[in-house]
Amino acid sequence: MTVTMKRPAPAAPPEKIKPTFRQRLNIWDVKASPYLYISPFFVLFALVGLFPLVYTFYVSLYDWHLLKGQGEFVGLGNFAEVLADRFFWNSLFNTMSIFLLSAIPQLAGALVIAAVLDQNIRGKTFWRMSVLIPYVVTPVAVALIFTYMFNEQHGLINSVLSNFGIDPIMWRTETFPSHVAVASMVNWRWTGYNALILLAAMQAVPRDIYESAAIDGAGAIRRFFSITLPSIRPTMIFVVITSTIGGLQIFTEPRLFDPTYAGGPEREFQTTVLYLWEMAFQRQDFGAASAIAWLLFLIIILFGVLNLALSRRIASSDGKRQRRRPAVKGKTK
Repeated sequence: MTVTMKRPAPAAPPEKIKPTFRQRLNIWDVKASPYLYISPFFVLFALVGLFPLVYTFYVSLYDWHLLKGQGEFVGLGNFAEVLADRFFWNSLFNTMSIFLLSAIPQLAGALVIAAVLDQNIRGKTFWRMSVLIPYVVTPVAVALIFTYMFNEQHGLINSVLSNFGIDPIMWRTETFPSHVAVASMVNWRWTGYNALILLAAMQAVPRDIYESAAIDGAGAIRRFFSITLPSIRPTMIFVVITSTIGGLQIFTEPRLFDPTYAGGPEREFQTTVLYLWEMAFQRQDFGAASAIAWLLFLIIILFGVLNLALSRRIASSDGKRQRRRPAVKGKTK
């Protein structure tokens, strides 16, 4: 005799309790409020940054005149015209030259100033505020001061050189001297600003490391290169990237150095942004000027990608060294 067992009937699913309005409001607040908090930045970026960028590319595709407005569609013709213009390559060469003459001494000087201010000296606050004064001074005043200093006939520097029997230097009519003059204006204004950024990074380094290194017999220079520089490397990369972006966009210093011409009588120190300004407001060709702006934008992105790749490579190499150190110590024991 077989007995068949019946499966118990499945239990009815529990009834879903509908959340109240206040509960739905709390859920929506948790999910949506973070996006609302950060939305002002993205809205402002879309209006001030993204829209002009897209609209500039749109203008670069047309024969656009400053007064007449939009002309016929030319596609990439403005880009081809700009790339075939020798003045564009001259401005790009000037930009790179001034950038190298300003970025390298600027970073070196900022490191030295930050290292000195990081020491136990008297009047720290006074000296830290003093290095920021050139950044606070308006660019017009800086340009007036350096214009008189680098005047070819009655300038301060040529007057000092004449006392030693040296011929006057043509600061405005020769290429390399004009680049040195413009780069000195940039260095004078931005070195102190970068020094304070590096100083903030140096002060974040634990002092116990310096004390241990001093007990082991490491001198000040050894501690600087072995402890300070590796510890502030991320901040140095930040300063290099911001200096690169600012150096490729330089406009104010060369424009005010010689207000008569757009970068010198023979374009000796005409930068790319200054050439863009000339194309837009003197030649009144907004299409070509927009193409120059986009080419400069792509160049800045290229430099940014190179800096990012270099910084990641340096960080990965440092990580490998740190992982290898315990193994080496184990072998020596």
